[in-house]
Amino acid sequence: MFTGIIEGVGRLAAREPRGGDVRFSFATGTLPWLGSGGGDVRLGESIAVNGVCLTVVAFDAQGFQADASTETLSLTTLGELPVGAALNLERAMRPSDRLGGHLVSGHVDGIGRVVSVHEDARAQRWRFAAPAPLLRYVAKKGSICVDGVSLTVNEVDGEGFEVALIPHTVAHTRFAETRVGEAVNLEIDLVARYVERLLGARGEPA
Repeated sequence: MFTGIIEGVGRLAAREPRGGDVRFSFATGTLPWLGSGGGDVRLGESIAVNGVCLTVVAFDAQGFQADASTETLSLTTLGELPVGAALNLERAMRPSDRLGGHLVSGHVDGIGRVVSVHEDARAQRWRFAAPAPLLRYVAKKGSICVDGVSLTVNEVDGEGFEVALIPHTVAHTRFAETRVGEAVNLEIDLVARYVERLLGARGEPA
């Protein structure tokens, strides 16, 4: 489980096809890591990479490796990112952590796209196109996770949604390098997903 509060920006160092899926190598960049104050790193722990929950299968002082299945590659942007691309990184939350964003599972629901970016005083207004089946779960002033970043929805309509990014968010995430037209990973609010499931179950025959 994650919070959507990005801990560092890394880079895609390499990809290695393996029997139909891919092993990725990630440079951890500004993520606190081993000697840089990150504490222990363990094989099998979870790290969110652009909002995708991946399992550490190897690591060293510079970064870590993780495998991505064909399903992960088909449902997220990871398979299309070029080597050297910036990546939002967040290690799994601990029970003692503050929940600064919202509960994020790291299971991407769909792929959106950056439609426009406009200056708004010192902030920026970003508009994203999103698949219609996902937009039913997006609510004004609700939460959504974009490339692993917990954001508040300012506006939503039948084609997409809009958020405001403060200067700190732009400077400390891959949004500093994200351009109009780029694809992004989207994860809807867990609460919306479970509310629909519970309401749907009420209508099922006993």
